[in-house]
Parts: sequence; structure tokens; C-alpha cells
Amino acid sequence: MHQPVDSSFKSSVSRSWASAGDGRRRRLLILAAILVAAAGAAWLIFGGGAEAPAENPDAGRPSITVIVPGTTQIADSVTAVGSIAARRDMPVGVQGEGGAVVAVLVDAGDYVRKGQVLARIDRSVLEQEVSQLQASVTRARADAALAQSELDRAQSLVARGFISKADIERRTATRDGANAAVGVAAAQLRESQARLGRLDIRAPEAGLVLERNVEPGQVVSSGSPAVFRMAQDGAMEMRALVAEQDLAGITTGQSATVQMVGSQTAYAGRVWMVEPVINPQTRQGLVRIALSGDRALRPGGFASGKIEVGKADRPLLPESAVMGDAESSYVFVVAKDGTVERRDVKVGAVSSAGVAISSGLSGKEQVVQSAGAFLNPGEKVSPVLHKPQ
Repeated sequence: MHQPVDSSFKSSVSRSWASAGDGRRRRLLILAAILVAAAGAAWLIFGGGAEAPAENPDAGRPSITVIVPGTTQIADSVTAVGSIAARRDMPVGVQGEGGAVVAVLVDAGDYVRKGQVLARIDRSVLEQEVSQLQASVTRARADAALAQSELDRAQSLVARGFISKADIERRTATRDGANAAVGVAAAQLRESQARLGRLDIRAPEAGLVLERNVEPGQVVSSGSPAVFRMAQDGAMEMRALVAEQDLAGITTGQSATVQMVGSQTAYAGRVWMVEPVINPQTRQGLVRIALSGDRALRPGGFASGKIEVGKADRPLLPESAVMGDAESSYVFVVAKDGTVERRDVKVGAVSSAGVAISSGLSGKEQVVQSAGAFLNPGEKVSPVLHKPQ
């Protein structure tokens, strides 16, 4: 049989359990405080005390290859446009009285020698006149011979007293008149023969026939327009229009290269004249570039030319870096802050080495090498300097 538990013993046990629970709670609180302190220390050490990493300003920008061209000594040149023409353009017309054309002996494109007959005009009337004058000369010479013979006989009779001195003088005058008549008839014959010869239209100089403006049956005269046009010796030239500011550097003797529109052939030439007058409307002057007489050089054809005016230090760019529109040629340069800028330039000589820039660049800029067609002014890029192989 159980004995009853003392109430004081129960109270003591309860106090013991309560005291044990409070110790455990205290230890849990201390442990939690230690963990929080450790986490705070770790945050301060590894992240809390440092600034947040700054955002990369180049993130998202396209990488673009750029070049810094510097300067290269190259042959400086002036570009001009103009037309091909005969260096000495000779119109050929009718020298004499004219008439109906009976034959045309040459055509455009033929080379002829000096004095060669180009066309003949009807000469039947003048030929009859020449024949008549030839007969007059023959008769005048016969009269002169007869007068001389009579004078000689009379002079042989003077000593014998059959002929007076007055008769001798009269016969002498008759002889002199007959000789003068021979001279007059001969002069008239030569004039008629010259007029007959001028009915032939002849080449004044050797050269190339450029135009034929006459056909058989056509009636021409000395007042008619030129029936032929010729280029003396077949020599051609380019009449280049050059801007006023470029004329100062051009002198006779400078080399030039001329290219016809639609042709890949380049013709070597040389400046032989710089005309002294500048057109006040266009502010351009005329430079005449002598060329060889090549049949492919057609007078009137449009051509472009480059005149070498010396050597200069110019930036040299690859062709891929230079673009153009209706306004001008231009390149894209990258500023220090990565901003793309359009720069208008003037193109000089173009060769296998690249494109020379006459103005617009100093050579120290970062020029976009080849991606300019995909960029816009004001765009931000990350420039990557091109390193030559």
C-alpha cells in the first residue's frame, strides 16, 4: 500500500524542473545570439563594408575595328572632269568659186596626208576656160615670134638704106607689145589653172578626218559651212575643268592620267596649256592635257583625269573605310568617349595601296575600318585598334 507523498517534496521537484527549463532556454538564447553575431560579422567582412561593383559602361556596345592611319608621302593629285577634243581642230571648206560636188574621196575616221584631195567639184566650165587661155598663149607667142622675125630682117636692111630708123623703132615696139601680150595671156592661163585647182578640196595638214559634211551632188561655195573637220596629226587632248583653288598648283609639263567613261583603259598625258581665263559663273578654269592619237579617244566623249601636282603627306585609308553619298565622301571616326562621328573628306589619289585623303583628316583619328555601313552618327561603340600583320 503506497504511502502519501509529502507536499513539500512535490514542491521541491517542481522547482527543480522549472529551474532546468530556464537553463535550457538561456543556453538556446545565447546560442542564437552567437549565430546572429557571427552572421553579422561575416556580412561586414565579406560584403557589407565594400561598395557594390560599378556597372561596366562598355557592356552592350559593339566592338568595332578602327585604324589610326597616320600620314604617308604620296603623289598628290588634282581630279578633274572634262571632254575629249582634237588638240588642233581644223575646219576644211571650199576655197574657190564652188559648184556641184562630183566625188567625195574620204570618210570620217580616215587618216590623210597634207594636200590629199578630199572631194572634187565639177570643173567642166573652168576646164574649157583653161583650154581657151592656152590657145591665147599659143597665139600670143606666135605673134611675138613673128614680130621678132620682122624686126631682125629690118635691122639687116638698115645698113643698106632700105629701112629707116623710124621703121626699126616701130617694129621694135611691135615686138615688145607682142611679148607683153604673151605675158598677159600666160598670166590669165595661170590664174584659170589655179582656180581650176582650187575646185579640189584638199587637206591643209596631215591628220584624222573627224567629220564629213558633204555628199556627191551637193552644191557648195566659199560661203558654205565647213565640209570636213580634221584633227591635225590625229592628236587629241582632254579639256579638263579644274576648280579655281586647284589651278595654282597646276603647271605645263605635269603628268596626268585620263580615263574615258565606260572604259577601263587609262591614257597617259601631259599638261600642255593652262588657259588664263577663269569662268566667272562656275569658278573653274580649263586645263588642256595632251594625249596620243589613239582611235579609242573619241572627240566629245566625257572623261575624268588626275593631274599629278607633286608629293605630299596624306592619310592613306583602305577603300572599305571610305564611303560616299550625294553630298560628299566621308568616313566614320570614333571619339574618346566611344561616340561615332561622321567626317566629310576629300578623296585624292586612289591606288592599290589605298585611298589618299586630301582634306578632312589629320591621320591621328581612330577611323572605322570597314563597318561604317552599319553605324550611325552618335552611336556608342567599343573601338578595337587594328594591328597590321
